[in-house]
Amino acid sequence: MRAIFFDEDDAQAVVARLRADGFEAHVERERLAGEDDDEDHPWAVLSDAPAFMLEVLVDAHDGWLDEDDGAEQAREQGAPSAPLHLPTAPKRIKRPDLG
Repeated sequence: MRAIFFDEDDAQAVVARLRADGFEAHVERERLAGEDDDEDHPWAVLSDAPAFMLEVLVDAHDGWLDEDDGAEQAREQGAPSAPLHLPTAPKRIKRPDLG
């Protein structure tokens, strides 16, 4: 799970709280697409804490919760899905008696 904050102090406070509660957590700079100024990048807190706990901390420190893309990437790289059934000819709608 990943929590995003615009203030470094808020991110550090969340990391300290999570570590005090026995979870792994660290802060890194989150680069947003289209942002050129390094000073405007938000701070991301990555943790193995449960989602409900991060939600409470995010609400208290004015941030937002971002679901980790790891599950989506694993699904994309996993076993291929069954091939789609595609029609071999156009479907006749106006005159169904012709085909």
